[in-house]
Amino acid sequence: EVKAPMPGNILSVNVSQGQAVKSGDILVILEAMKMEIPVVAPQDGTVASVNVAVGDAVESGDVLATMN
Repeated sequence: EVKAPMPGNILSVNVSQGQAVKSGDILVILEAMKMEIPVVAPQDGTVASVNVAVGDAVESGDVLATMN
């Protein structure tokens, strides 16, 4: 599970379900306190699900995506 590091709004979703990603690839960009915070893949793998869409408001700890 890839979780939100802080509350904010989803500015962009850079991956789709089934996409292969490498560790450090940007999955989503979170806007918090007028800053853009990239949320990156913790390891190499495949995106199992994307749980957010552009414009969604998320809280700290919300699951943004899951990986296999």
